[in-house]
Amino acid sequence: MIPLKDDIPSSRFPIVNTGLIIANSLAFLYELSLGGGAANLINQLGIVPQRIIAGGLGSWGTILSSMFLHGGWVHIVGNMLYLYIFGDNVEDAMGHLRYLLFYLLCGFAAAWGHILSGPGSIVPTVGASGAIAGVLGAYLVMYPRAGVLTLIPLGFFIRVVRVPALVVLGFWIVLQLLFGILSIPLASTAGGGVAWFAHIGGFIAGLALVWPFARRKLTRLQG
Repeated sequence: MIPLKDDIPSSRFPIVNTGLIIANSLAFLYELSLGGGAANLINQLGIVPQRIIAGGLGSWGTILSSMFLHGGWVHIVGNMLYLYIFGDNVEDAMGHLRYLLFYLLCGFAAAWGHILSGPGSIVPTVGASGAIAGVLGAYLVMYPRAGVLTLIPLGFFIRVVRVPALVVLGFWIVLQLLFGILSIPLASTAGGGVAWFAHIGGFIAGLALVWPFARRKLTRLQG
C-alpha cells in the first residue's frame, strides 16, 4: 500500500514540516553533487553502531546528521512522501516548536533502537525514516479513522481506494515488526540493509511522546 493523500486539512501552514522536507531534499542534492564522494559523507555522518558504542558522546552528533541523509532516490522520495502526508497534521496538533522537538526526539529514539539491535555493526546508516516513524505513531493515535487515499497494486492492476489510517499505518508497523524479527540473526554481525528497529523504535517513541506533546488536541478528540 502506498499512501497518496489524507482527508484532514491543516488549520495553519506546516512551517516546520515543510522546512524538514526542504532540508532533507537539499542535503540529498548535495550528496548527488558529490558523486562517488557521497559514500565518504555517509560514512562520516551516518550512524555506525560500533563507533557510537565505543566513542561515547563525542560520536552522538552523527545521530542528528544521519537524519538528513539518504541512500538513494527511492529512499528519500518514500520518506518525504510519508512526511508530507502525515506530518502536517501532527505539527498542526502540537504547534511548530513542539513538533520539531518531537520529531528530533523520535529520531534519537529510532537511532538507539537501531544501535542496540546491532551494537557491533560497522555499516553506516542514514535516513529520516526513524523520525518519520514517530510522526506516523502520533498520527495513528490522533487520527485512526482518517481517510487515506491509497494506491494498492493487485498484480497487473492498480487500484486507488480510501483506507482508514488505522489500516494503512497498522499494516506498515506490522511489516516493520515482521522484517525486524527476521533480521535479528543478521543484526548482531555486519548489519546493513533496512534499519527495521529504527522504524520500530521511532514508532514506539511517537506513540509515547504524542501524549505530552499534543495533550490538548488529544483531550479535544476524546472529549
